[in-house]
Amino acid sequence: MSIYDIEILDKQGQKTTLAPYRGKVLLIVNTATGCGFTPQYRGLEALRREFGDRGFEVLDFPCNQFGAQAPGTAEEIDSFCTLNYDTTFPRFAKIDVNGENEAPLFTFLKKEKGGMLGSAIKWNFTKFLVDREGRVAGRFAPQDTPEHLKGRIEALL
Repeated sequence: MSIYDIEILDKQGQKTTLAPYRGKVLLIVNTATGCGFTPQYRGLEALRREFGDRGFEVLDFPCNQFGAQAPGTAEEIDSFCTLNYDTTFPRFAKIDVNGENEAPLFTFLKKEKGGMLGSAIKWNFTKFLVDREGRVAGRFAPQDTPEHLKGRIEALL
């Protein structure tokens, strides 16, 4: 199974896949609107604006698993991000990234890039970089700012 075949839910809760993003470099991020890392939305949007016309996309998966820092409905989260950070990248349904209700996409991502401390995602704003062929090219900690990833993204473009 490829990353493009994994079923996900769009922000309206409708089933879809990542197939529309085939051939693009992707940065997949579990996010939260009430986290100390929330200002990274600004950097994520800057990356999308800088590299979007070259085949790059940020994919936002809100997650309320860490400190309940992503409260609200999909509409409320979307409104918050648009109003406060002027985000234009795709946002999907709120998900779990660990545990028994873990989204299959994050099961796949963690299996591909488990990280030095094991596969569990430790906090919001963990980032996975995916190349144009759908291979997971890197996993980055919440502390790794979007600006820190520019060179890695550029190399894949």
